[in-house]
Amino acid sequence: MSLDRDARLIFTTRAVRMFGYGFVSVVLVLYLAAVGLPDTQIGLLLTLTLLGDAAISLWLTTHADRVGRRRVLLVGSLLMAGAGLGFAASTSFAVLIVAATIGVISPSGNEVGPFLAVEQAALSQTIADTRRTRVFAWFNLTGSFATATGALAGGTLATVLTSAGNSPVNAYRGVILGYALVAVLLALLFTRVSPAVEAPAPPEVSVARRLGLHRSQRTVARLSALFALDAFGGGFVVQSLIAYWFHLRFGADPGVIGAALFGANMLAGFSALSAVWIADRIGLIRTMVFTHLPSNVLLIMVPFMPTLPLAVAVLLLRFSISQMDVPTRQSYTMAVVDPDERSAAAGVTGIARSVGASLSPLAAAPLIGGVALAGAPFVLAGGLKIVYDLLLYRSFRGLSERPGESAKRP
Repeated sequence: MSLDRDARLIFTTRAVRMFGYGFVSVVLVLYLAAVGLPDTQIGLLLTLTLLGDAAISLWLTTHADRVGRRRVLLVGSLLMAGAGLGFAASTSFAVLIVAATIGVISPSGNEVGPFLAVEQAALSQTIADTRRTRVFAWFNLTGSFATATGALAGGTLATVLTSAGNSPVNAYRGVILGYALVAVLLALLFTRVSPAVEAPAPPEVSVARRLGLHRSQRTVARLSALFALDAFGGGFVVQSLIAYWFHLRFGADPGVIGAALFGANMLAGFSALSAVWIADRIGLIRTMVFTHLPSNVLLIMVPFMPTLPLAVAVLLLRFSISQMDVPTRQSYTMAVVDPDERSAAAGVTGIARSVGASLSPLAAAPLIGGVALAGAPFVLAGGLKIVYDLLLYRSFRGLSERPGESAKRP
């Protein structure tokens, strides 16, 4: 796959950032529990983490095409470093809330902050439309591999530090400090991106801009509502909470959990890549829906598995098809908006997902921490995601555009 210098740099920043997200996600909830926070406060903190990220990212991404994409990416990396330092420096709940709300940290191992929206717009600026879905698939594969490697490294480091005589709190704190160092490296990389990734001059339009959008406001609003529902379901099983559930349900240590999540993210990456072949034949929307439905059924099955190996096996099977909707969703969003709306469109739909995902951990953490309803988050997540799939197909099934085409607005 031939890419220019800026595209290669953006792929590199994606890999570095997702490594950091995976690195910290394995220990984040374990750290909060180890410092004595009750489950209700952990759930509140995760919710505030995602809400804070969403609020800051909304402003940054909807202004990125006008104030500068590179500038926004640099600010985001500094907020990421601040969150890591804040979590490592203090166990005070008030301090943690400030760090979680203002900074950028990922409890799920998935994207948070302004990065993905701006990077998608920047990549779309450097490649032909006909290559967009394929490049996005490789972009997601890169992120999945990096997240998987980060999860494995974070879990392994925590286990090594604990085995060397460190307390669990100090071992987990060491991992969180590593996250802050990753953010510093990310900032340095963003300074190397050229002005060629900036947005083109906007066309003259008669529609007033709102949140950086003009002609595509209604379409983006509909997509945002649906994506928020999907993310709300996914928020019940963010990666940190899955790690916590495996620890409570089967007594798995961070090393085992990290290895399981490594495998899950590796499979997720390959599933995103295979989406290109399917989308070329049945279209973006059908690929999103028809591959997502069975993965959600498998998600519901995870808590009903009686042993750790079986639960991990079902989770891995689920991840092997769960991410086929991601590059197709991203490509579809880029297709239905004008070039000067791309950062804003990706940002608004991304923020909708962040807000949706931020609400569910508040309920999920106490459920997982209990006994009778510990598996309920998996069932709720799968059920809500199935509803999303059906609504998405109903709303957009008439648009069977192939990757790289400009889709008609519904």
